[in-house]
Amino acid sequence: MARRRRPTAREGKDGYWHVWVTVGTKPNGRPDQRHISRPTQREAEDAADELLDQLRTAGAVPKAGKMTVQQWMEHYLDTIAPRRCNPGTVYDYRSKMRNWVYPDHGGRRLDRLTPEHLDAIYSAMAKAGKAPSHQLKVHRILSRALKEALRRGHVVRNVASLIDAPSVDPAKVEGLAETYTRRVLEVAQRRRNGPRWSVAFALGLRQGEAIGLRWQVDGQDLVDLDAGLIHVWWQLRRRIYEHGCGGTCGRKRGAECPKRSGGGLQFVKTKGKSRRTVPIPPELLPAFRAHRKAQVKERMKYGGKWNENGAVFVTEDGRLLDPRDDYDEWVSILQEAGVPHRKLHIMRHSAAMMLLAQGVDIKVVKELLGHRDIRTTDGYTQGAQELMKDAVKRIGGHLFGQAGA
Repeated sequence: MARRRRPTAREGKDGYWHVWVTVGTKPNGRPDQRHISRPTQREAEDAADELLDQLRTAGAVPKAGKMTVQQWMEHYLDTIAPRRCNPGTVYDYRSKMRNWVYPDHGGRRLDRLTPEHLDAIYSAMAKAGKAPSHQLKVHRILSRALKEALRRGHVVRNVASLIDAPSVDPAKVEGLAETYTRRVLEVAQRRRNGPRWSVAFALGLRQGEAIGLRWQVDGQDLVDLDAGLIHVWWQLRRRIYEHGCGGTCGRKRGAECPKRSGGGLQFVKTKGKSRRTVPIPPELLPAFRAHRKAQVKERMKYGGKWNENGAVFVTEDGRLLDPRDDYDEWVSILQEAGVPHRKLHIMRHSAAMMLLAQGVDIKVVKELLGHRDIRTTDGYTQGAQELMKDAVKRIGGHLFGQAGA
């Protein structure tokens, strides 16, 4: 005998079958009822049963309404993500959503998104030739957004947590050979802002952190040469220009808007583990002092035309260093030093490997470099072991080489 359904759907004058399901109590004390409308009685009652099953298993049901995936993601990226991400990161997130999520799934109801839909997104990306790391980034964006939707009651489960994230093979991390490092530093010392490169190799500062160093902020020394400390509390970022017209100008990019706003080079506070205080190697203190004296002379030379911003590394007239110009300087240094082209970030890799090769505890290296997760620091251990092997070979050759050699 067929099970009697509760509640029972009734046919309306519109030809559809309607059923109301009580799923809880509203803040005002009244019953929280959800209205379900379907073409047939069976479909309406099946939908009611499904809703009640969700209530029994999850203890809650989604909030009333028909918020779509795109509506929620746009809300998340406009109002929630900016609190923890810089504008450039949010801009990248929006681009990935527009390219890979909204076309096929943006109009789908948020509470009806399934793990299979996410599988379809990643499969489409793979067929388009996108790297697994690209797929993983999309997965992480969706996962964080759906986690927030779950906390707010818009969904009863985070479907991104029900599937395995796209797998990415760990990339082999390489540092710059010691002979190359010395050649690069020899050339850099003769260049303007020479300590910028020395401090990156010694302490592993990221590009934005290095060119974002400031002498003083609000009366506090952030590069304290007397104490021998650097407070890595700021970084220089290029913010994306936003539309200042409310999107009415018709131009795609905010930078092209006649009323563009909020863009350009700006100091941004470092967050989390990236906000740290690190000691300056004593050998670098004379170079920093000489650099500061030279900067004072330049300020006096330009007088009122000097661009005062308190940055440690600036152009001759005091302007902030553009990250692109900084990269071009790096390429020029490599060419003059006769070193094959390497990414600028290799200085950070080299710093980590040299510290580990010298026996510095991995937790100390983690704090010095500002890693959030010690697994990131652990990724440098293989390279550090190679450096140690090379050092041992040289010592062995020096001590135990063939007689007469």
